[in-house]
Amino acid sequence: MSVVINTNSAATSAAYNLSNTNVNLQRSLNRLSSGSRINSSADDAGGLAVSMKMSASIRRTEATSANVANALSFLQTQDGVLKTADKILNRMSELATLAQDVTKATSDLTLYNTELDVLKNQLNLMLSEKFNGISLFSAGAGAGSILNESTTMTVVTSHDGGQTVGITQADLESISNTVGTSDATGMDIASTTGAQAAVTTIQSAIQNLATIRANNGAQQSRLTFAGDMLAVNKTNLEAANSRIIDVDVADESTKLARYNILQQAGTAMLAQANQSTQSILRLIS
Repeated sequence: MSVVINTNSAATSAAYNLSNTNVNLQRSLNRLSSGSRINSSADDAGGLAVSMKMSASIRRTEATSANVANALSFLQTQDGVLKTADKILNRMSELATLAQDVTKATSDLTLYNTELDVLKNQLNLMLSEKFNGISLFSAGAGAGSILNESTTMTVVTSHDGGQTVGITQADLESISNTVGTSDATGMDIASTTGAQAAVTTIQSAIQNLATIRANNGAQQSRLTFAGDMLAVNKTNLEAANSRIIDVDVADESTKLARYNILQQAGTAMLAQANQSTQSILRLIS
């Protein structure tokens, strides 16, 4: 190889290698300091695109989970009111049965009837109960099954909107109209005969209320499982995204140590390459 002054190929090569080492060292430092394997699109363009979509899915899953939890709270609040309505109907049934006692005077039956009227009013007040401004109960749409007369609200249970669950604003009004209005048929226990008819009417109302509560419980159960599935999906999405975006600290630490040594060696070799041309001075001195 010729001995020249203007061109120092060894120094150029050493400078190129040192530059590459510095880039890799800087990348390792960025990854370890941020905890992310991908800090710019240049690090892994395809992986970044997939990670962005997964991150969006995770955020949507979290939001959907919150919506499902709110819907579950709606049903729990509704059931709380229905539970109180059940107590009212049981007390009504008890009063109607007590009014059948032949030893009771007319004044006693009047007192029973007075309490029954108060309970009717309380049952009617429950129709206006709301959850965050949304009515817990709906008015009946007409004749038919008490569940068919309820209003259904749709709850989205998947982050892509592809899965839904229906929850109902229970038709408590149909029960209230049966036993809770002043003109309700068979709801006057001021006489023994009226009390006997009231027992039958109230028993029918209790059965309808039991049907509504059973439907409420089934919907709560379904939403609970939907919430569990969202939690599982979120965990799996986070794990998949972590494999793409998160840095392997052990592996990257090993690379950092390697690049540190290469940087030191490259700096030393560049200095040696720059000094190699000094021997030419001996030839021309």
